[in-house]
Amino acid sequence: MALRIHDIAPDFTADSTAGQIRFHRWIGDSYAILMSHPRDFTPVCTTEFTAVARIASEFERRNTKVIGVSADSVDEHMKWKTDIETLAGRPADFPIIDDRSLAVARAYDMLPADAPDVGLRTPAALASVRTLYIIGPDKRIRLAIAYPMSVGRNFSEVLRALDAVQATDAAPVTTPADWMPGQDVIVALTLNDAAAREKFGQIDAPLPYLRFVKAPA
Repeated sequence: MALRIHDIAPDFTADSTAGQIRFHRWIGDSYAILMSHPRDFTPVCTTEFTAVARIASEFERRNTKVIGVSADSVDEHMKWKTDIETLAGRPADFPIIDDRSLAVARAYDMLPADAPDVGLRTPAALASVRTLYIIGPDKRIRLAIAYPMSVGRNFSEVLRALDAVQATDAAPVTTPADWMPGQDVIVALTLNDAAAREKFGQIDAPLPYLRFVKAPA
């Protein structure tokens, strides 16, 4: 069954470059980003992990841990990390999971039903292993984005989406199209006008059901 937003993220135990990980325990009280790759030493994925290494402080500031999944061994991951760190010019401190069994990829619905268990395991054969999940401290899936192999992830958008998820977790608000941190947010429909004014102050309502307020601190 396909995973949906607000589903509990599947728990698992797996070997990684940081040792054995029990996923829910590893998340702890943080947010988490689980990002998958078809194989190590693939060009697009290398640039993506390089980007993650370069903005590690941004994820730390948002109380967010990043973990990678790739269908290769820990030994291969460690060799790949050397390339990533050379390109990034800094350590790549996030763990990468050994998913040679494809157990994590299958649990997170990243593969078609006819994906190979053995034999043909080229990046192209595993091309659908290109999903990124944002998971909350309650272990529920907050957001999922799937990319084709030919399109590199936009980490400015990943950070923007993470900011939006955290903003809407913290208050009864939603974010409008193209929202950026610091911009006005939309009052959730669960609050009537009186309750919204009591909680947020002044309301700008261009439509009865579209009520903007200053983003809560």
